[in-house]
Amino acid sequence: MKPLIIIPTYNEIENIGQLTQKITETLNGSAFKNTEILVVDDGSPDGTGGFVETLAKENPKIHVLHRAKKMGLGTAYVDFSHDPKYLPTMMDLLTKNDVAIGSRYVAGGGTVNWGVGRKILSRGGSLYSRMILGAPIRDFTGGFNGWRKEVLENVDLASLKSDGYSFQIELKYRAFLKNFKMVEFPIVFEDRKVGKSKMNRRIVIEALGRVWSFRMNAEKQMQSADRRLADH
Repeated sequence: MKPLIIIPTYNEIENIGQLTQKITETLNGSAFKNTEILVVDDGSPDGTGGFVETLAKENPKIHVLHRAKKMGLGTAYVDFSHDPKYLPTMMDLLTKNDVAIGSRYVAGGGTVNWGVGRKILSRGGSLYSRMILGAPIRDFTGGFNGWRKEVLENVDLASLKSDGYSFQIELKYRAFLKNFKMVEFPIVFEDRKVGKSKMNRRIVIEALGRVWSFRMNAEKQMQSADRRLADH
């Protein structure tokens, strides 16, 4: 089974060419050179989707999925702040684990060019999520993650209640509840050099407000399962 790297984009024409090139170069020198890249573009008005079509003609490992409008998930975190050099480590970990989380908050991880307020908001968000959800994940909110196919098939993606920033929290929590084997590995996240970040305080606070609902929904599901077992 070929690994697939999914890159959600919105107005990333300044970054996407360099990013796909660096991913290809990095993986060509590794055991994962057969990896393919899928760019999911949310109707970027700057022409990102059309530009990726050109890249796909030059590189058969690149594919593009066009969505008609901005639909979430990818609008905040794929902006070349996640260095492709970590991909071989992630993929190697996925040979022995179900989920590999690129973590800023384990030993060796960190952030570069972040202000104090952003650091507090990000680290505090992960700490808050960990305390409420009871899962030992140190970087709940990061977007550089690897998932085995079996995980995505078993977490009921169709019923996910969130997108964007909170999607990261909910999906990791569901994998945790399903007892999938999860591992965190250190990455250093550097603030973007090109373009404008789409993350802001409102998005983060709104996402964290959903954490309690994730826990309550999980408890309802477990109670429902217990009732079904009792009936049998």
